[in-house]
Amino acid sequence: MSKRIMVVPDSQVKPGVEVDFLNHIAQYIVDKKPDVVVHLGDFWDMPSLSSYDYGKKSFEGRRYKADIEAGNYAMSVLLQPIFDEVGRLKRNKKKLWEPELHFLLGNHENRINRAVNDDAKLEGALGIHDLDLVDWAVHDFLDPLFIDGIAFNHYFTTGLAGRPAATANAQLNKQHQSCIAGHQQGLQIATGKKADGTLLTSVIAGSGYPHEEAYLGIQGNKHWRGVLMLNDVQPSGEFDLMPISLKYLREKYGV
Repeated sequence: MSKRIMVVPDSQVKPGVEVDFLNHIAQYIVDKKPDVVVHLGDFWDMPSLSSYDYGKKSFEGRRYKADIEAGNYAMSVLLQPIFDEVGRLKRNKKKLWEPELHFLLGNHENRINRAVNDDAKLEGALGIHDLDLVDWAVHDFLDPLFIDGIAFNHYFTTGLAGRPAATANAQLNKQHQSCIAGHQQGLQIATGKKADGTLLTSVIAGSGYPHEEAYLGIQGNKHWRGVLMLNDVQPSGEFDLMPISLKYLREKYGV
């Protein structure tokens, strides 16, 4: 029996950004009722633990607690409509819908682990346990999730250096199966096939948020933003890919 899988790319939530887009995504999930929801990671941006601009003027005022609270609140915005719908169906004795929820820790959440590894006295004071992920099946950073012949990961590495695959085609050539990754902004799609004709699809989609990132500059922020629905997922890893832009979701569910 085929499945329907909803994929939510990087959300990059941090203090000061609007999170209405997560409610729009949630409303779409409720309408379509997928069997599985996979978040590809980097839900929490965690700018207070960034090593890229540490010591610069732009770093001033960042706080770990604020990063955690912003992400935890945003997670409630994403999940509440889903839980409300599950509860409504139960109360009305309708056909039960309880989707599997999988969360893949991204490199931004992994900043917490790196901070503790770099400073042992932080152990117990900081941790992944601060993230409100109690309702998700949580998968370690870069530990792939496999569902019906499809591999999901925050990103897939190529080469001995462990760097993320730069293109969807490189990702497909390395993994030799259908695979979905986030991390990199925009949308890339590559296809191939096995010797028996089974279609393989590789996707990199790492921008499930509407706000712009200063480090990308004017041109770098001009990229696709949205979520993915994998329809008619077969055990072979074949599926029908449907990208849905945040612009479409805002127009459909926004006030």
